[in-house]
Amino acid sequence: MDATPAPSPLAAGAPRRVSARFLLAHPAHAIALGFGAGLSPVAPGTVGTLWAWLSFIVLDRWLDDAQWGLLLLAGTAVGWWACTVTARHLATADPGAIVWDEVLAFWAVLWLVMPTGFFGQLLAFVLFRCFDAAKPGPVAWADALFKRRRPGSSIGWAQGFGILFDDAVAALCVLLLIALWRSGG
Repeated sequence: MDATPAPSPLAAGAPRRVSARFLLAHPAHAIALGFGAGLSPVAPGTVGTLWAWLSFIVLDRWLDDAQWGLLLLAGTAVGWWACTVTARHLATADPGAIVWDEVLAFWAVLWLVMPTGFFGQLLAFVLFRCFDAAKPGPVAWADALFKRRRPGSSIGWAQGFGILFDDAVAALCVLLLIALWRSGG
């Protein structure tokens, strides 16, 4: 019998599954998985967007526009790192459990459409989820742009940025639709 231990899934390059243990194993995992929202077995992107909505409502009481802008910039920089590290550790270029991209994008949407009531926020939520899930036109382009890599190459900074980029494009599409609707055009 061969006594050689089987390689770990990470060493073998096989995709890994998320768990509470994985979430707590590295600070990047906690951030990228939306502090647990990405652990949802059903629709983690939707759960991450709901978490973004709830956390926005809580944070908006204390943050002004300049602070929101700084939070989004810092969240993008830290998120790029966290998404890259987590994607590498999951051995997947854009794992569904990574929801920090939804959090940042939906925070940006809410920041720019506020003040609006519940139904305005709900409309923004539905539009964002439709653009993020269905990936029409420019969102599909953005989604594919950074996923390309040579067979056998490791997951790099481009893939980490790509995780964030397609959701930013989805957010821009939502904001464009809302601006057109508000302008009557």
